Amino acid sequence: MHENERHRVILSAVEAKPFVSVAEMVEMTESSEATIRRDIATLHMQKKLRRVRGGAESVAPPAVTGLLGRPFSVNQSKNAAQKRAIGRAAVEILEDGEAIIINGGTTTFQMVHPLATRRCQVFTNSFPIAEHLLKQTKNTVVLPGGTIYREQNIILSPFDNDVTRNFYARRMFMGCQGIAPLGIMEPDPLVIQSEQKLIGQAEEVVILADSSKFEKRSSLILCPLERVDTLITDDRITDVHAAMLESAGVTLIVAPSGAASEEEAEAG
Repeated sequence: MHENERHRVILSAVEAKPFVSVAEMVEMTESSEATIRRDIATLHMQKKLRRVRGGAESVAPPAVTGLLGRPFSVNQSKNAAQKRAIGRAAVEILEDGEAIIINGGTTTFQMVHPLATRRCQVFTNSFPIAEHLLKQTKNTVVLPGGTIYREQNIILSPFDNDVTRNFYARRMFMGCQGIAPLGIMEPDPLVIQSEQKLIGQAEEVVILADSSKFEKRSSLILCPLERVDTLITDDRITDVHAAMLESAGVTLIVAPSGAASEEEAEAG
């Protein structure tokens, strides 16, 4: 991640939360601790944040606490070829007329283009997904009530009366922060709470995650692997991770991304 992108992620985080630790910034930017400490020092000198012991805080603390994690716009360009392949594979398992849930995220967003040929009932908490489906497809779209989180482009609510409980889905499609033997991981408690409600409304849970997610970790577990019915990933998944899913009874779908050839073409 380039310096300007790191600074944007760091500033977004400290503007959303009262305090962000160095460890959290390392995870969000996938950078070294030394790099993050230099970034904090630079932004402190520019008076864009306040350096404090163990991390940083905003010079103007937020009235409403935001979500932990990289902005949607930053995540969108990461592993793009893999995400497109995963999105296509996810839509291939659908049938016309199905009621589905698509949780907000840059990997699940890649379902919107192939969904142009389908007519499904889609419940989503993602503004980009809802907007594209409304403008470019014939799918029916339902949104929940709640607070809008601009950086992640999603709607979340801690309350039960947000329409979620009234929607039944054949399948729920969702991304994640990380995948480990203990389960599916997410970084923010409010995201966990919202996604657990959605999981309860679906017969099957389908995780969309590029292979890099098997190397990432978070402090919060959304659900055990055994709750996942299907996981769709790219062809860079290792045999060890494939065996982990098999032992948990998760159906694995591998979507060839052609990412290697794309990278070679860009290098050429």
